[in-house]
Amino acid sequence: MKLKIFATIGLIFLILNQVMLLGGHEFIQNQQPIDYAHWLLLIGALLCLSLNYIFSDNIFSNVATILTSLGIVALIGQSTIDFLWWSYGTDFKGMDKLTTQIMERPSIRIPFMTIGPALFYFGLATHAGKFIRTHPLWPILTFIGVIGIGLGAFTFDSRILIVLGHILLTLGLVVLILKKESAPPIVSE
Repeated sequence: MKLKIFATIGLIFLILNQVMLLGGHEFIQNQQPIDYAHWLLLIGALLCLSLNYIFSDNIFSNVATILTSLGIVALIGQSTIDFLWWSYGTDFKGMDKLTTQIMERPSIRIPFMTIGPALFYFGLATHAGKFIRTHPLWPILTFIGVIGIGLGAFTFDSRILIVLGHILLTLGLVVLILKKESAPPIVSE
C-alpha cells in the first residue's frame, strides 16, 4: 500500500509541476527561495519509480519497467538542466546562451530534453496497456493522457494540453493502481 501512495503522490507532483509551468517563464524564473516547480518534477519522477514495483514482478522484468526507468533517469537529468536555467534568474541573455549550448549538443538534448522524457510516458502507457482486457477504460484514459502530453509538448506547444494530459494519465493510472489487486496475475515474457 505504501508504494501505491508514493506513486500517487509522484503523479500528483507531476501535475503540480505542469500547473506551475502554466505561470510562464518569468514566474518560473522568479520562484524563491527555491525552484519549486522543478523540485516537484524531480521528486515526482523519483516517487513514480514505485509504479515499476506495483505493475511488475521484478523491476527489470519487462519493457514497460525499462522504459519507465530510463524515462525517470531522463527526467532527473531534465530537472538538473532546469535547475541550471532557474539559477540564471532574470539573466535571460545568459539563459539563452545556455539554452543554445544545450540544444546544439544532441548528447544532452536527445536523452534529457526530447526522447528521454518521452520514454517515461511510453513506459507508463505500456504498464497501463497490460490491463486493456480486464479494465479497458483506464488504459485508454492513460493512452489519451500520454497522447495529449506529446501533442502539447511537440506539436501544439500547449501547456494547457500538457496539464490535461497529465490529469488524464494520473486518473487512469491511479484507478489501475487501485484495481491492480483484483486483476489476474500478469505473466512476464
